[in-house]
Amino acid sequence: MTRSALLCSMPAVGHVGPLLVVATELQRRGWRVRMLTGARYRRMVQDAGIPFLPLPPEADTLDGIGAGDDERDRGLATINRGVERAFVDPAAPAAIALDEILRHEPADVVLHDMTFLGVQTLFARHRAERPLTVLCGIGPAGFSSRDTAPYGLGITPLATPVLNRLRNRILGVTAKAVLRPVHRSLDEFLIGVGAPPLDGAFFMDALSRSDLLAQFTVAEFEYRRSDAPAHLRFYGPMATAAAHPTPAPAWFDDLDPALPLVHVTQGTVANTDYSEVIEPTLIALADLPVQVAVTTGGRPVDTLPILPANAFAAAYLPYDDLLARTSVLVTNGGYGGLHHAMRHGVPIVIAGDSEDKVETSARVQHARVGVNLRTGRPTPDAVRSAVQRILADPGYRTRARRIGDAIAAAPGAAGLVDDIEAVLAVSG
Repeated sequence: MTRSALLCSMPAVGHVGPLLVVATELQRRGWRVRMLTGARYRRMVQDAGIPFLPLPPEADTLDGIGAGDDERDRGLATINRGVERAFVDPAAPAAIALDEILRHEPADVVLHDMTFLGVQTLFARHRAERPLTVLCGIGPAGFSSRDTAPYGLGITPLATPVLNRLRNRILGVTAKAVLRPVHRSLDEFLIGVGAPPLDGAFFMDALSRSDLLAQFTVAEFEYRRSDAPAHLRFYGPMATAAAHPTPAPAWFDDLDPALPLVHVTQGTVANTDYSEVIEPTLIALADLPVQVAVTTGGRPVDTLPILPANAFAAAYLPYDDLLARTSVLVTNGGYGGLHHAMRHGVPIVIAGDSEDKVETSARVQHARVGVNLRTGRPTPDAVRSAVQRILADPGYRTRARRIGDAIAAAPGAAGLVDDIEAVLAVSG
């Protein structure tokens, strides 16, 4: 009998893309696969050969959130204002859509990204009466632990275990008090769909209810948790070859191999304001003996500020070829982009302070694969100092290569599907 999988993603390219890698592997093995996400991603899903199911408009909101003045708030401020709008408010209509889809065509497994709270409706049922659920960790793990500070603060673990746990316990009490509105809203949603309430747990711990916690990184890039959930597994980043490889611009082969190459990007989403990362980097490096490769993430190159003589730009670049030649990546910290760099052993200067970028920045710092500038708007002096620090210390590249080796050895989508099939074989 053909197995059936339903993949659920909130509408954002960094969420849909990794789940599509898993969907493609499931389909390759003969599974019946469908994907539920925002209307903007219909073409992306269908081009991958996966049947598309649209979220209701009330749940198709994530892409449009964060365009206001408060999008760059850090830590608890971001969570308090952002979680309700981005994830809790769409959860109820997403849950209704999920229930309706499964009523018409049941699935053996439901895979969901870490922000798709609509899946909580399934936990109103006994395990034998619902599909297997798999959380797909497309961002830093947020599960509570005595060994980590609450998610969203961007605070790395202390070296001394006793002090670390004491600090984390105090921060946990404080975070729950400050985030009381978020916890109240999520509890109201959970009770409304018949799922167990938080019962005093931190709001991110609702994610650990899924039967398999599939983190899309390697253990070397995540905090160690002595009390981690037993069903947490690391599969590495979900990456696949581009369907249409990006051609190299004319200047690419003219780069001087004797000079370090610094690549700067703001990704494909938070790339509308070059004054955040790209402009200060161009200013910072203009008179250094380096070359700078800039990508606009799809925007026209003529929207960039005037380039100094040592800088070259393109809307997109052949990323594997680029990173193979790159000495330092300067970025605002998208999870997928960081892993792509580390896959090539490239150290990182990270300047991110919105959404989950506070936490990705903290992990770059903790893994010592780069320099965390602790802001989304670094000064040219800060960027210059960080780039020079990395170029002068080969330890950054050594540690990035070690994580790259771990990524190369990770089981990936094939390993995840192996585990799903093994669990289903045991459960019948």
